[in-house]
Amino acid sequence: MAPTYDHPGERAAQDPVRLLAIRDEPLSLDEVFKAVGDDAAGGTALFVGTVRNHDAGADVDELGYSSHPSAEAEMRRVAEEVAAAYPVRALAAVHRVGDLRVGDLAVIVAVSCPHRSEAFEACRKLIDDLKHEVPIWKHQRFSDGTEEWVGAC
Repeated sequence: MAPTYDHPGERAAQDPVRLLAIRDEPLSLDEVFKAVGDDAAGGTALFVGTVRNHDAGADVDELGYSSHPSAEAEMRRVAEEVAAAYPVRALAAVHRVGDLRVGDLAVIVAVSCPHRSEAFEACRKLIDDLKHEVPIWKHQRFSDGTEEWVGAC
């Protein structure tokens, strides 16, 4: 059985959601990493999603992201649910919209927690829920001239 500690740093912070944004400009790893800095955090997990050059066997030239007006509110809801489920000291998530090229940063999420395992789990939950629940859609344009929307209903 893992030891339990009675220290305030072992618990979630009062207001751990430090940065949430949907932006049409390049994203900054430094900004997100700094946003989740916390002296009580022993583990910080960061996920960076980039535009890759292929999808489902086809070459991708570029893509565009668009979002519903409710996307930031949904992002906050997802972030608050993750913060409630884990001992999150700090959390940040930013997603890009607009036209992106291969190699561009599309999304960055980061979570700091008292311990690494919690940080990994919370970060994975944050990115998975963000991708499944926040209304942000991807329009991929392929080298063969075809295109497709991903995530649009």
